Amino acid sequence: MNELPSLFDRNRYAVLPSLLTDPDLSLTYRYLCTISRAGLMKSGDRLVPHAACRYGDPMTDSLLLKIQPAIEQATGLSLHPTYSYVRLYKKGDELQKHTDRESCEISVTLCLGMDPVAPWPIHIDGPAGSFGVELKAGDALLYRGIELAHWRAPFVGEQLGQLFLHYVDQYGPYADWKFDRRPSLSDMPGRTDRTPA
Repeated sequence: MNELPSLFDRNRYAVLPSLLTDPDLSLTYRYLCTISRAGLMKSGDRLVPHAACRYGDPMTDSLLLKIQPAIEQATGLSLHPTYSYVRLYKKGDELQKHTDRESCEISVTLCLGMDPVAPWPIHIDGPAGSFGVELKAGDALLYRGIELAHWRAPFVGEQLGQLFLHYVDQYGPYADWKFDRRPSLSDMPGRTDRTPA
């Protein structure tokens, strides 16, 4: 991982294979499916109107902290966590092309699991042009969310769980977005009214 910070600085993104592994990976995917079936997720947001989603869940916020050292190592930056977000995509869902808001300076999108097992590319506008990245369960794309537009074509599978983890540079222009300007992480457990990006 020693060369990752310079690659990330130059390219503004990096692929991190197997960033999350079992038991955390399977547990988080099962949890996401369970809370969706229980009706504990919001039904859509402005980017994906019909996908079940959830902002700042205590379980996923704990992963935000657990994974932070790996993200700091990959970026070479000291980071503040801002928030976690999850979506459970279903057939036909499409992620609109967008850039992220201030609290998403350093973003991670991580595949939790899918049915059937067929990776769904996330497209990104990098410095060298547009390209798609296929993520298997546990793999993540690390990118500068404010700078790089990203999107997904309509999903052709049945279900896919995605975890989003966001950070800001402690010494950068967005440092005051620490905790997404909440008093702390998960200050309102299970809150669903915040928007992602």
